[in-house]
Amino acid sequence: MRCDAAHRRRSHLALVGDNGAGKSTLIKALSGAQPADAGTIRIDGEAVHIRSPQDSRRLGLATVYQDLALADNLDVVANLFLGAEHLSRGHVLDEPWMEHRTRDLLCDLKVGTLHDVRAPVGRLSGGQRQSVAIARSLLGEPRLVILDEPTAALGVAETAQVLALIHRLRERGLGVIVISHNLDTVFDVADRIVVLRLGRRVASFVRDETTREEVVTAILGAAVPVMA
Repeated sequence: MRCDAAHRRRSHLALVGDNGAGKSTLIKALSGAQPADAGTIRIDGEAVHIRSPQDSRRLGLATVYQDLALADNLDVVANLFLGAEHLSRGHVLDEPWMEHRTRDLLCDLKVGTLHDVRAPVGRLSGGQRQSVAIARSLLGEPRLVILDEPTAALGVAETAQVLALIHRLRERGLGVIVISHNLDTVFDVADRIVVLRLGRRVASFVRDETTREEVVTAILGAAVPVMA
C-alpha cells in the first residue's frame, strides 16, 4: 500500500455559511493571523498551538486570502518570492534561479495563461492573479492550502481556470479548505461540506450524498428545504 504523501488522497473541504457565520474567524485562527482564544486545533490527531503566521506555516498550513495580498507594481517572480527572496553566494538576489523556479512551479500547476513571468501583476486578469497567489502559497511545501473565496468576482472562464487549479492541488496530494458563497464552486471542488452559523458547526455533508437544497437549508436554519 502506498503511504507516501505524493500518493495519499487528501480531502477537499468547503466551509459555507451566511455573513457573520464565523468562516473568516476560523481561517484567521488556523493561519495565525488571529489566534484562537478557546478550543483545540489538531493536526494528525495531535493538539497544536498556532500563535502566529510563522507557527501556521511551520505546521504545513498555507492561506490565500480573498484580497490575495499581491503587489501590483511588482512582476510575477517578485510577488512569488516577496519576503522569501533567494540569494546567490555573493549575497545578491539570484534572479535567474527565482525566475526558473517560478516557471517550473507554474508549469507544474499547468497555468498556461501566464506566459510572461516578468509582467507586473497589476496587468494580469483576476484568474491569473489568483493563480499567482496560489502558486506563492506552495513555495513552502504545505500539506494544507486554505482558499478564501477563490472565485469571487471572476468571470466564467476565469472561474473555470481557478477551479481546474484547485483540482490540480489534489493531484499534488494537498488538502484544501475552500471558503465560498458560491455553491457551484463548492460542489465542484469539495468532498465534504461544513456549514457554520453564528460561530458553530451546524451541519456536515458528504458532497455526493447531499443536494444544494439541503446545504442552503442548513445555512439558513430553515425547517423545510429551500430551493437554492
